[in-house]
Amino acid sequence: MKLAIDAMGGDHAPKEIVLGAMDAVSEIDNLQITLIGDENKIKEYLTETKNIEVIHTDEVITSDDEPVRAVRRKKNASLVLMAREVKELRADACISAGNTGALMSAGLFVVGRIPGIDRPALSPTLPTIDGKGFLLLDVGSNVDAKPNHLVQYAIMGSIYVEKVRAIKNPTVGLLNVGTEDGKGNDLTKKAFSQLKDAPVNFIGNVEARDILSGAADVVVTDGFSGNVALKTIEGTAMTMFSMLKETFMSSLKTKVAAGILKNDLKGLKGKLDYSEYGGAGLFGLAAPVIKAHGSSNRRAIYSAITQACHMVEHNVTDTIKTTVESIQLEKE
Repeated sequence: MKLAIDAMGGDHAPKEIVLGAMDAVSEIDNLQITLIGDENKIKEYLTETKNIEVIHTDEVITSDDEPVRAVRRKKNASLVLMAREVKELRADACISAGNTGALMSAGLFVVGRIPGIDRPALSPTLPTIDGKGFLLLDVGSNVDAKPNHLVQYAIMGSIYVEKVRAIKNPTVGLLNVGTEDGKGNDLTKKAFSQLKDAPVNFIGNVEARDILSGAADVVVTDGFSGNVALKTIEGTAMTMFSMLKETFMSSLKTKVAAGILKNDLKGLKGKLDYSEYGGAGLFGLAAPVIKAHGSSNRRAIYSAITQACHMVEHNVTDTIKTTVESIQLEKE
């Protein structure tokens, strides 16, 4: 298996990307990685070259670049060359922690969509109280969506969760303002009706307050609502730990308590750590494309690589393709 990775994307590139790649090739059998970026900067951290090759480029898409324009104009940017490796079948999947919009544009314009998928979805796995986690899609690939897009999200999410996360017959919930049938706006009402007839284990509406409790294995929504939910969860987690730290450091008594609870607090933080869940998959493209978190460390990069490997090994893209084809045939 061969993966292409944008070595220059993210807040800690290329160091953490290179370190994560070296960890992966040492742990995962028959894995080859192509790192794409500034060769001199990459080699500062590349101490093990077995199964790792480097494609040099000094062109980079930054967080300030306008995504579509950057992908079209910066033909030799590390992110674009990464996508091209997949398009031209020199790599099975690709990963970047860089500009999210540019990655989505490169996914669409370079890698291409699965026939029959109208809109790809950006889909992270988020933690739940029981440690099982759930898939949320879409979280920003498309801020406007139609009911059939949400149905496609549900199908793609179900396939991923069953194939990669080994959850049999995963439950699918529709993010809404209430759990009762008939709740919501025009989009959710129509999507609800269509999801009942879709080839997924649809359990109805779920509320945002319940999704971290494991209300469903797959939660579908439009990109606007999904992004708001994602950022709210991330912000709440960061604020909670900031408040806990402030409280525990406020006096000698609380500092002693913090020392006693140190390992338990680390365990709690680990449950909320995005690095353990890999990146956000761009589902609906012709090959696996993973968006790693912009602040990814080596552990998060390693997890994203593992995630990409599982998607390739379990033929997630091909399964989505055949499922969509069979649905279209039934309609005809």
